Amino acid sequence: MIDLANLPPVAFEEFRNMIVSAVKAGARLNALFGAVLPKAGAPGSDAKQVTGDLRLFAVLAQDSAGTLNVTSTLVGDAYPALTPDCPQAHWFEREIAEQWGVKPEGHPWLKPIRFHRSYREGRDAWTRSAEIAIQPGVVNFFTMTGDEVHEVSVGPVHAGIIEPGHFRFQCHGEKVYHLEISLGYQHRGVERALVGGPDKRTIPYMETLAGDTTIGYALAYCEAVEALAGCRVPARAQTLRAIALELERLANHTGDIGALAGDVGYLPTANFCGRIRGDFLNMTALICGNRFGRGLVRPGGILFDLDETRRMELSKRLRQAGEDVSNAIELLWEAPSVRSWFDNTGTVSRETALELGLVGVAARASGIERDVRAQFPSGIYRFAHIPVSLYHTGNVFSRAHVRWMEIQRSIAFIFDQLKVLPEGPVRTPTGPLAANCAVVSLTEGWRGEICHVALTDAAGRFAHYKVVDPSFHNWMGLALALRDQQISDFPLCNKSFNLSYCGHDL
Repeated sequence: MIDLANLPPVAFEEFRNMIVSAVKAGARLNALFGAVLPKAGAPGSDAKQVTGDLRLFAVLAQDSAGTLNVTSTLVGDAYPALTPDCPQAHWFEREIAEQWGVKPEGHPWLKPIRFHRSYREGRDAWTRSAEIAIQPGVVNFFTMTGDEVHEVSVGPVHAGIIEPGHFRFQCHGEKVYHLEISLGYQHRGVERALVGGPDKRTIPYMETLAGDTTIGYALAYCEAVEALAGCRVPARAQTLRAIALELERLANHTGDIGALAGDVGYLPTANFCGRIRGDFLNMTALICGNRFGRGLVRPGGILFDLDETRRMELSKRLRQAGEDVSNAIELLWEAPSVRSWFDNTGTVSRETALELGLVGVAARASGIERDVRAQFPSGIYRFAHIPVSLYHTGNVFSRAHVRWMEIQRSIAFIFDQLKVLPEGPVRTPTGPLAANCAVVSLTEGWRGEICHVALTDAAGRFAHYKVVDPSFHNWMGLALALRDQQISDFPLCNKSFNLSYCGHDL
């Protein structure tokens, strides 16, 4: 937690140099966002007010040292873009321009990512700038020219059950030269709705930011609130939170491997994993009554304890599901046609992954040791460690194999924690939040790093709340994985990343 009085804005040139030099030295840009904060010492100020100077905040992670650095600056109508020297800022700066009507000058492809009006009246970057011939709701895509060059447009409405997203392929024959991704079709304005909280709506918002990551998002939020309130969570609650988080990882990784098998027509693994995913979801329901974990994690701890009977039942179910998922996935590796397709599709090099700042499975599959549970541990992860699962080839096989390693390690972790589950309460009161402070919370969700940044006002309410889903870092990784691939490989590549549309469109 940081007192905002101890985080004064620095000159923009210092701010920019700090970010660019830190990233070049190996740091990572966790978050970059703008906020218009109420004046300090004005408890009656409206937390949702959107007038005044825009303050940019940056959160930088030094993974090797396990440290976070936060810096800020003030900007006017425009500022020199960071993206040309720091590609990790690319998506963030597009978001800042859209939200606040501030232009990052020199940005290589400045365009909307969610298609909504600026939070500040009369500050719409897309209509103010003659250099950006873009109107809200209208997308300008990359184009290619030449013989036999053509475009393939897919979405935003899809034939399956996936969420809305538009994909524009620039192709020569069947070969993809570039994939451009347009999202924002279900932007809900959740971040703005969180301002003025916490209130009775806040935790339901958190649990539904991305429905398949209920535990991950709720945990990141609760740890931010607990830091602001100076609350110590009981050891039993910390352990049960981690068990629920790993069950969420197990369900989604198992489902993803099954879906990858389905995309190449290997039905034994696809069918088995689809069923076993349900088994893991039912284990979460055994703890709290909800398969996705809604109603479990709350500030100060959890709402549901695990008695001895259910603890033994959970161990029994986990053992059986572990055997089943092992048998199902080993079938996949034994099929030469599957291995051939996985090995030769969707490669993202380690250098590209580092340059883009990829997180989660996508980063670890390119050989980057990046896992919040190991480098920024909280709760029980400070004492019970899970080895980081790495593979080096950066292709579809690598992303599938990392998932398989994590499945095995999550199962072992849950067994260990169930054997030594601490005694004691599962929740403690939180109390009021610190005023005029900032806090950064990191959680390793099943897709990767979830980053929450909360800024409070003089009354201890949220003056600004920033959420960075792992998909926000990784969509460009999917785009680059398709380069020089056959367009028919897109479903397989897309599923190997399995990014969140709604988590991106907050």
